[in-house]
Amino acid sequence: MSKRVANFVFPLAGTAIILLLWHYYVVLFRVPVVVLPTPMQVLQAIVEDSKALAEEGWITALECLYGFALAMAVGIPIAVTMTYSRIANQMFYPLLVASQSIPKVAIAPILLVWFGTGIKSKLAMAFVIAFFPVVVDTATGLRSTSPELLELARSLQCSRLQTFFKIQLPSALPSIFSGAKIAVTLSVIGAVIGEFIGSNEGLGNLLLTANSQLNSPLVWAALVVLSLLGVILYGLVVLAEKLLMPWAVDADLKH
Repeated sequence: MSKRVANFVFPLAGTAIILLLWHYYVVLFRVPVVVLPTPMQVLQAIVEDSKALAEEGWITALECLYGFALAMAVGIPIAVTMTYSRIANQMFYPLLVASQSIPKVAIAPILLVWFGTGIKSKLAMAFVIAFFPVVVDTATGLRSTSPELLELARSLQCSRLQTFFKIQLPSALPSIFSGAKIAVTLSVIGAVIGEFIGSNEGLGNLLLTANSQLNSPLVWAALVVLSLLGVILYGLVVLAEKLLMPWAVDADLKH
């Protein structure tokens, strides 16, 4: 229980220290609101514009969830294929790695042309960014299965499907969820990039609109909501990890 309390109290204490330093920096140096508002001004903007933040936040959340779900649905089978097929791995893995050198901002206009300004282009952008860690971590987990367990499966004359579902997949779950945790937070970035390039809704659009109006408190309020969205999505993945891996010790709580 002491570790659980510490993992709850220390982040709150760190957040409080940052907020205090932020507040007194703005007050003591008389920083203009348009440059940096105080935490209270940001909180006031959250309260006053709560309806707009909730509506736009829900749209961005859907884009993130759909993009992340698609990345998991496509990435895991591709990782399995590259793990079992040396030819597929040699053909496509270098291309997958090379694709990561392309700036994702440069891809967004192409997706906008392909899918339009609706939710599909933002979903696709979230998918593109979240896809890579899912594939890499899943493939790593599958390849790191204990040789002794694989040998035991062969000695028991298990089929390839039995070996996969009863040994390799459970062994790879920690790596799969590690990639999922990275992917779900990256999906938020992807959705916002898509909204920056072309959208009339979502938190990214709200950020651009507030910034063009020099409404700095609303800009920071939208950033706070985006941060909370990332934390909530990350927490959902952690919850799924606990449900699917009840035998494992949660690494976050452990540290």
